[in-house]
Amino acid sequence: MRKIKDEAPQLSIIGWRETLSLPELNVGRVKAKIDTGARTSALHAFHCQEFPLEDKTMIRFQIHPIQRNNQKTVLAEAELLEYRKVRSSGGHAQIRPVIITTIKLGEQQWQVELTLTNRDVMGFRMLLGRQAVRDRFLVDPSQSFLQSDRQ
Repeated sequence: MRKIKDEAPQLSIIGWRETLSLPELNVGRVKAKIDTGARTSALHAFHCQEFPLEDKTMIRFQIHPIQRNNQKTVLAEAELLEYRKVRSSGGHAQIRPVIITTIKLGEQQWQVELTLTNRDVMGFRMLLGRQAVRDRFLVDPSQSFLQSDRQ
C-alpha cells in the first residue's frame, strides 16, 4: 500500500460531477463528469472550422453548454494546438482538434488541454480527465458538486 507523505500538499476534494466555467470560451457554466479513466478532457463542440489569424491556426466552434438543451449555443474561438487520435470508452478511435483553455472550478483556475468532439448523445457536455485533475484534486466518486453548485 502506498503511503501519503506528510509533506504532500493538501488537495481539494471534488465529486464525480461538478459545474465549472470556461471563461476564455464565454461559457459561464457547464456540468462536467470527472473521469479519471479518461486521459484527456473533452468538450462538446460542433461546426468546427479552422481559420488563420496572423501566424496562428485558430478554430471556431459552437457549444451547447447545457445538458439536454440544444437551444442555447455559444460561439467560441481558440488557438488550435494540434489534432490528436483519441480512443473513446467504446474503443473507437477518432482524430480530434485539441485546444488549451482556462477552467475555473471552485476557487481554482488553471489551463487544460481539451479535445473538441460531438457529445450530443452523451450525458455530459464536458468530460474532465485525469490530466486536468492530477496534483490538483482528489475525486470522491460517492459525492457530487463539492466545489460547485448544481446547474
